Amino acid sequence: MFAYIVRRLVLIPLTLLGIIGVNFLFVQLAPGGPIEQILARLEGQATDATARISGSGAAETARPGLRPAAGTGNAASKYRGAQGLDPAFIADLERQMGFDKPPLTRFWLMVKSYARFDLGKSYFRDAKVTELILEKLPVSASLGIWSTLLIYLISIPLGVKKAVKDGSRFDVASSWAIIVGHAIPSFLFAILLIVVFAGGRYLHWFPLRGLTSDNWDALSWPARIADYAWHMALPVTAMVIGGFAGLTMLTKNAFLEEINKQYVLTARAKGLPERRVLYGHVFRNAMLVVIAGFPATLVGMLFTGSVLIEVIFSLDGIGLLGFEAAMNRDYPVMFGTLYAFSLLGLVLGLLSDLTYHFVDPRIDFESRGA
Repeated sequence: MFAYIVRRLVLIPLTLLGIIGVNFLFVQLAPGGPIEQILARLEGQATDATARISGSGAAETARPGLRPAAGTGNAASKYRGAQGLDPAFIADLERQMGFDKPPLTRFWLMVKSYARFDLGKSYFRDAKVTELILEKLPVSASLGIWSTLLIYLISIPLGVKKAVKDGSRFDVASSWAIIVGHAIPSFLFAILLIVVFAGGRYLHWFPLRGLTSDNWDALSWPARIADYAWHMALPVTAMVIGGFAGLTMLTKNAFLEEINKQYVLTARAKGLPERRVLYGHVFRNAMLVVIAGFPATLVGMLFTGSVLIEVIFSLDGIGLLGFEAAMNRDYPVMFGTLYAFSLLGLVLGLLSDLTYHFVDPRIDFESRGA
């Protein structure tokens, strides 16, 4: 197992390099860029996401009223909307953002900085990328952790009951609910919840934006907890509905596999009560794989489930930060969040494999050539 861990640790930087490299190449091929965003602000044509930007540096230079002197030249002709602008102004923007260097040089400098965990500074916000990620992380972590815990609390009892009542009306009816939950993505459930419960068309029981109310600081601690739960109810519900199906079926199948084993037949032949057979023997063995998959489920909730949910409910987390960075072509934030997410995902993936092995030593990834 030690050799497997070493191989996985060696593969982490290589995998990160591949992920960053592929995305860097796609960004070079994509139209538009941060300079075009600044020029759009000068012309008053910025997108909504760009309009939210505030900060210093290049963004401060691009404020209305600081319009550069008109001119012509090759530096301006490279960018859409740069016609008539002073080439020296465009060249200064390129220098500030590092676009005066060839793409390979920029990529190499970025890789060296990331190796030191220096994620750079946002083009459009007066903050370092690391500070932005740490500021937004609690929101995404709250969504991921609460959703994962609720998914386990719902899926395990439901999966056990489906296994015990395999083929019954309850099993068939709950299977339809699982099919619906598996087929419809969580963001569609989120929109439905907003329409029904958040003032979209029918009821206005829950807030639509943020994790706390404006007067949260003035509330007592019990009221703060209630206010936090009130704001988290719809986002977490949307993520749980979209994520419980797979774990429920995994639990059911693990239970069914154990029920048919010889030790269960032996326990029943000895006259043990059915409840003791199920929860004293079967449950303990069937839950090994389910519980060991907790890190992998958490990764899925953090990286794939929460992004659109944060955007839909206007939750100021890493998902919304990455979405705005993509809209604004804020490359340091885009690649910084991608690097942090990828690194955390790879580490949690390794922890998930180790958890599988420790809860069930029969699972040996090294012997399988993993």
